[in-house]
Amino acid sequence: MASTPASTSARQRVLETAFRLFYARGIRAVGVDLLIAESGVAKATFYKHFPTKETLVVAYLREVDRIWTGQLHAAASAAGEDPSDQLVGLFDALTAACRRDGYRGCGFLNAAAETQPGTPVHDVVLEHKRAVLAWITDLATRAGAHRPAALARALTLLLDGGLASGALDADPDAARQAAATARELVHAPVDDRAA
Repeated sequence: MASTPASTSARQRVLETAFRLFYARGIRAVGVDLLIAESGVAKATFYKHFPTKETLVVAYLREVDRIWTGQLHAAASAAGEDPSDQLVGLFDALTAACRRDGYRGCGFLNAAAETQPGTPVHDVVLEHKRAVLAWITDLATRAGAHRPAALARALTLLLDGGLASGALDADPDAARQAAATARELVHAPVDDRAA
């Protein structure tokens, strides 16, 4: 069943409002009444598109995933064809994120801190983190890493640490340091690569 432009627009307004408010204030701090008021939709329209706040949070995280994954892939691709260069280049997305006005860290780590394991929201967080790890593991394999899974795990920990540190310190230097460390890990002699 095709949706009308008005209903698509209303759904998109709610999602855009949720994206802005959840990221800026946190998921728990933003209530449905505020989302309805800020998005300018009727309560019935809100619930038509998002029967529960949890369904909206899941939709928000799927949008965060689409954007952040796209930024990671674009940064890796911009580094060139060599998978080793891409492993380091993906950290340019971290640098860009940490420099963004209003940066508050990783939307997924923020959501995980506010939710319980086993919930649909927490499951989306894990799904995203596993997908990023799998992609980086594939890059590490193609780069010829001696232990690609271990290198990928080290790089994702470094990426998550850079995301968190950039928010806590409000200093984009954390991203530059993470990128420098990634470069050292990726280009280390085979015997010294992440265990």
